[in-house]
Amino acid sequence: MAPSFNDENSLFNFVVKDGNGVKGLVDSGLTRVPGQYIQPPNHRINKQNATMSLENMTIDLSELDGPNHDQVVKSIAHAAETLGFFQVVNHGVPLELLESLKMSAHQFFNQPSEKKAVYLKGVSPSPMVKYGTSFVPEKEKALEWKDYISMIYTNDADALEFWPNECKLLHALMGNLGVKLDDSSLDALIGLRMVNMNFYPTCPNPDLTVGVGRHSDMGMLTVLLQDGIGGLYVKKGKDSSSGKEDWIEIPPIHGALVINIGDTLQIISNGRYKSAEHRVRTTSVESRVSVPIFNAPLPMVKIGPLPEVVARDGVARYREVIFEEEVVVEYINISKELVKRLLKIGILGVKLDDSKLNTLIGLRMINMNFYPTCPNQDLTVGVGRHPDIGMVTILPRHGIGGFYVKKPENWSLGLDRDSTPEALTHP
Repeated sequence: MAPSFNDENSLFNFVVKDGNGVKGLVDSGLTRVPGQYIQPPNHRINKQNATMSLENMTIDLSELDGPNHDQVVKSIAHAAETLGFFQVVNHGVPLELLESLKMSAHQFFNQPSEKKAVYLKGVSPSPMVKYGTSFVPEKEKALEWKDYISMIYTNDADALEFWPNECKLLHALMGNLGVKLDDSSLDALIGLRMVNMNFYPTCPNPDLTVGVGRHSDMGMLTVLLQDGIGGLYVKKGKDSSSGKEDWIEIPPIHGALVINIGDTLQIISNGRYKSAEHRVRTTSVESRVSVPIFNAPLPMVKIGPLPEVVARDGVARYREVIFEEEVVVEYINISKELVKRLLKIGILGVKLDDSKLNTLIGLRMINMNFYPTCPNQDLTVGVGRHPDIGMVTILPRHGIGGFYVKKPENWSLGLDRDSTPEALTHP
């Protein structure tokens, strides 16, 4: 018998905090989607109104090194300029490895919830590995029908040993723009990588839900392994006669990898390459898995239209930004919603509406603090004793420790995952 969720908090705790995820809902015998997952009508995906990709957007990557190099570059550039998505075959990744990845995804998500919950944010053995559900469940008005595990890395040679060389694709795309980038510049543009394993359980009401809502990817290039079930939709534009959005499905091709352009590549190409919105539909037939690798610039790398392209176009269509600024803005917005959620619980028995809350937390400041190693840590402090002047402070930390809070009688070490009992108090 499926559990009953009497209020929004009980479902949130079961799915998000306890780590059961959407998979746990399905395993409980759920026969109808809870209201928190029902999307507004304009966000739902109508499969009947979408079309299959009719253009040949499948590219033989092995021919980049052969006599057809120029023609292959033209095909890659055409796909990047028009749809922003294409598929590659003969990419050098063993098909057995691709099948093993899909099997590994199913094996992980079919584990008992308590084994997956080990990797929940805040308790995961590594801050670089996170298990979760939806996208930002604390913020979203309608949740996504998806569980995932992600890993961020910058220099793991083993993780890249068999994966397609994104540099080949970027060299082709840059060459088409008349730009040559050296290896250090390319490494800076794709130096931060994150791999996800996404799991979309079967859904009793796929017409009311989404696996992933409409979005574009922030980085340079995304390499996606999808299984044979399908459900990836890309926005092609709007129908000129009806004004309705035109969405097409990227059909699964056995052994192929899907490549899509990210926001960063659209910016540096001065808008020539297209970072398209895309989304994922749910299904009632079979659980779906996908494994994307997101390739993004290293933090603090300046992102702007390439000078050579601006000189040709005569105008820069985007301002120059530091990549991390975009990440920081997203973090600030998410943190604001978290603070509002905390304050709405009812401080001192008083409920505040959004207008008053926005007034109380309308001014925000973000710091990035760096504490270098110190040869005489007993003689110094990283930050002296002080209270914070505002309403609420949110502080993400790693596992090094060193954060102390004054109790009535002594100073107590802020609880870190790796702290030992002996280190909890300091006279």
